Amino acid sequence: MSLPTLAVWKFASCDGCQLTLLDCEDELLDLAGRIKIAYFTEATSAVLPGPYDVSLVEGSITTEADERRIREVREQSRVLVTIGACATSGGIQALRNFGDVAEFAASIYASPQFISTLATSTPISAHVPVDFELRGCPIDRNQLLETLGAFLAGRKPDLPDTSVCTECKRRGLTCVTVADGTPCLGPVTHAGCGALCPAHRRGCFGCFGPMAKPNTAALLPILRTCGMDEPAIGRVFATFNAAAPDFAAVSRERRP
Repeated sequence: MSLPTLAVWKFASCDGCQLTLLDCEDELLDLAGRIKIAYFTEATSAVLPGPYDVSLVEGSITTEADERRIREVREQSRVLVTIGACATSGGIQALRNFGDVAEFAASIYASPQFISTLATSTPISAHVPVDFELRGCPIDRNQLLETLGAFLAGRKPDLPDTSVCTECKRRGLTCVTVADGTPCLGPVTHAGCGALCPAHRRGCFGCFGPMAKPNTAALLPILRTCGMDEPAIGRVFATFNAAAPDFAAVSRERRP
């Protein structure tokens, strides 16, 4: 029986989520014995033709060429999994969505007329159907391995859908907001990082994006009590997941 095929694709991104796969090291060797890596230019120049059983897609859609290519990827992929904040919510580059991209290009490039780009940075799901999403900037290696393992076993990945606060409780961490008055997005941020920042006495920055049905309205007064003014609140919600609707709504209301 032939091995299932895996393809890894890059769009507008920093490559960090692809590197998370390479950083799996020993686990990657075991995975390579159970799945055939057919397309992964970050790791190998060898390319096998599609269709592919599963595709991992990193990055957001920022050009017309991206729009065409993601449709081609979707047609070649039986299962399509988006990985990371760029692919799931537009990434940091989605900050362009709040301004004039032509103005940005004119202020940065000597010959902006040669720049071909869309006015917005959008997630993969805005263009093609997505079967599963892995959040984070970058993604968590254990969640990636669980997802690929679930695919090989023919089951749904067992991943959390709660907030970072639940991870703090499981680790026995003291709440940085209650104890130290530190602003923290943990109550509205999707779990998955293992409460990395609170474990080091820092507030969550929201790199895993909004949890399901986040109550941002309830968090805002707490952030103000912790010393954040309205512009600061707008900025903290406009970072890794700037285009995620629940976060974008907060930051858009507070832009000058």
